[in-house]
Amino acid sequence: MLQPLEQGLKVMDATALTLCRDQKLPMAGYAPAKDIPGARELPNPDVDYKVVFSVAAVAKPEEIHPTLKTIALYLNTLAHNGVPAGHRHIAAVFHQGGGDAVLANDVYKARHNGTINPNIALLHELKQAGVELRVCGQGLLGKKLEPKDVLPDVQVDLWAMTTMVNLQLRGYVRIGG
Repeated sequence: MLQPLEQGLKVMDATALTLCRDQKLPMAGYAPAKDIPGARELPNPDVDYKVVFSVAAVAKPEEIHPTLKTIALYLNTLAHNGVPAGHRHIAAVFHQGGGDAVLANDVYKARHNGTINPNIALLHELKQAGVELRVCGQGLLGKKLEPKDVLPDVQVDLWAMTTMVNLQLRGYVRIGG
């Protein structure tokens, strides 16, 4: 796998380097964005990434919410490109139609004709990888739900608007509607 260069230095080929980097991906089963030879804008390991994803869209009840998959892809892309865990500050705020994704399984099933919440495992994995999971308390009230109806990995905040504003004032970049 190692090839000597003219000056006697040795470097790993691109495949070996990718394999070494990807052994440390935080989200198992989710690939990073595909490498593009010559791409100019790449994640920078020296940057402190602060990103908040707005999870507001309604998803099909039997499918994992697409924004959760995007967050996993983004997290793995940062890691794949050498951004250390201490520089990856990712939050997901669930509100409007996206709020059901974080409901406890029994509550989800009652609201979706017996369908099991398909988001639970990925939400837990995201939390284990350091992603902050937040849900809008006003949205819960509007659906006649309580904080106990939410998965334990999820923080209930007063209002998604307050959470989004506060995070952006702390330097987070907002992704999504």
